[in-house]
This record gives sequence, structure tokens and C-alpha cells, in this order.
Amino acid sequence: MPATQANDTQIPSTRLPKIANPAPLGLAGFGLTTVALSAINAGLLPKEATSAVVPLAFAYGGVAQIIAGILEFRNGNTFGTVAFTSYGLFWWWFAFLLWTTGAGWLQPPAPSGVGVILLMWGVFTLGMWIATFRSSFVIWLVFLLLWITFFLLACGDLGMATGPMGGWMGLLTGIAALYAAFAEVTNETFGRVVMPLGSPILKS
Repeated sequence: MPATQANDTQIPSTRLPKIANPAPLGLAGFGLTTVALSAINAGLLPKEATSAVVPLAFAYGGVAQIIAGILEFRNGNTFGTVAFTSYGLFWWWFAFLLWTTGAGWLQPPAPSGVGVILLMWGVFTLGMWIATFRSSFVIWLVFLLLWITFFLLACGDLGMATGPMGGWMGLLTGIAALYAAFAEVTNETFGRVVMPLGSPILKS
């Protein structure tokens, strides 16, 4: 009986296409929209400029972050999924609130109602901030500034005159988020660290 010949046919390896990092998109959408609204809250822009922020909040702050959150789900990133999707929907809430009340479909809410909602977003962000102790320093800083911003804005709507302070803190938050977005894009494009993001607070 003739010996069985080994099959020399090689199965070509299938190389999966590289998946892009969706985080810079979400960070840019969040940061840019936050800077625009915070400039109004800080008094740098008049209140009438809010109408320019509403479509921005729906499109870039909302849709872009939701897309980033969905893509992070595909990547298996639980934190990115929860963060980007949640804050994208926060911007939708803001945009729909101003849109529906401006069109007369809903009665404008009492400031205390908005204050409580912002307070709860501050609590949510504080919880998310804890997870960032294992992330880069810049992301940790973004969430630190963000929960402080929410609490200041909430207290402002609850009658404590901290709204402008929340606006200034929001500007810092948005700038930090934009830096993180630019850093991730730049570092990946150059293939090396050009804009450092910093080491995690907790490394183990």
C-alpha cells in the first residue's frame, strides 16, 4: 500500500482589517460641544447663542458620541460603551429640551427640576470617574472636571449662584477632552507618543 502523501497545500491566513479607535470621535464630539455651551454658561457668549448650540448638541455632541459608543461595544470596551452612549444621550436630552420648549410643545421646566437632573448626572459621572483611575491621567482629569461641572451647574439651578463657575469648569472639561481626542489621533498617526496622555493613577 503506497504511503500517504502529506498535503502540502497551505491555507492562506486571513488577516482581519484593522479596526479604528472610536474614542477620539466621541471625545471630540463631547469636548467641542461642551466648550460651546460652557462659553455661554460662563458669560463669554450671550444666552441668545444657545440656539446655535442646540443642533450641534444633537449632531456632534449626540450622534457622534452614540456612534462611538456603539463601536466601543463592538470592541468589547464596556467603559467606552457606557460613557459615550450615555453622554451622547445627555446631549440629545439637552437639545430636545430646548427644542420642544422653544417650539411650545412642552412647558419650560422649573429650574429646580433641571437642577436635580444635572445633580444626578453629577452622581453618574462621579461613579464613572472611579473607573478612570485605571485609565490615562487625561481621561481621569476629564471626568474629575466633569462631575465638578455638573454639581456646580446643578447648584446654580437650585438657587446657589454657581452657574458661571460651572461654565468655567465646563470650559476646562471640554478643553481637556479635546486634548485627549487630538492626542489619540496624533499618537496613532505618528506611531509614537507625540502628545502624552499620562499614566493611570492606579497601575495595578
